[in-house]
Amino acid sequence: MRLRIYQIDAFASRVFRGNPAAVVPLPEWLGDAQLQSIAAENNLSETAFFVPQDEHFHLRWFTPTQEVRLCGHATLAAASVVFSVLETSSTDVKFETLSGILNVQKRAGNLLTMDFPKLIPKTCEPPVPLLEGLRRKPVEVLATDTDTNYYAVYENEAAVRAIGPNLSLLANLHPYGVVVTAVGEEADFVSRYFASGYGIPEDPVTGSIHCALTPYWSQRLGKPVLHARQVSKRGGELECEDLPGRVLISGQAVRYLEGEIYI
Repeated sequence: MRLRIYQIDAFASRVFRGNPAAVVPLPEWLGDAQLQSIAAENNLSETAFFVPQDEHFHLRWFTPTQEVRLCGHATLAAASVVFSVLETSSTDVKFETLSGILNVQKRAGNLLTMDFPKLIPKTCEPPVPLLEGLRRKPVEVLATDTDTNYYAVYENEAAVRAIGPNLSLLANLHPYGVVVTAVGEEADFVSRYFASGYGIPEDPVTGSIHCALTPYWSQRLGKPVLHARQVSKRGGELECEDLPGRVLISGQAVRYLEGEIYI
């Protein structure tokens, strides 16, 4: 069996930036073990698989070690493949996922806008492995009722950039990942994301965490439209908008490679 595979740099306007995701279009679903094996072989933070279903697509995401319920950059990558490879005439695509129906719209200037669920972070008591793993005390720690992340807020961008975590300790928080964030110097806010329990030491750019970061910083800064930057080594740019019950997360995506999988 031969399957097409595309590697897309998401939240980037040029290759070697943003977050790389593999995208594998399928005519029908393979077994879960095969999907996981492909994702492990790709060894990227996410591999997205989608199957046509009536007028939309069924979309699933896998890290090198397990399936996840929501992924932003791989959704952006999958939409990019739908628009540029399948050559659909539509300017929007719907994906059925474990997090419900997710819409992605194609806009001017190669910008893609994802309509994602809104998550409200609340102050929580930080677990000991979080504080020890980050090696630097945050101003506050937040969590939501529905996702599995801790959000550690710092005093400024320099503090976020300086974090050198003990990834082994942070892995003990699994299934929780760890977001560090602060007001930005040239962006409204910045972040980094560590998910070593999922086989991802530091994710280059993470769309899904902005479901919670957007409403948090929108309230803090008093503005509904925000420019966000993930300050990983590769870096990435996101435009975010806070809406009632939803967030819009926008970015660009560029194709790095395409090929075939033989299984």
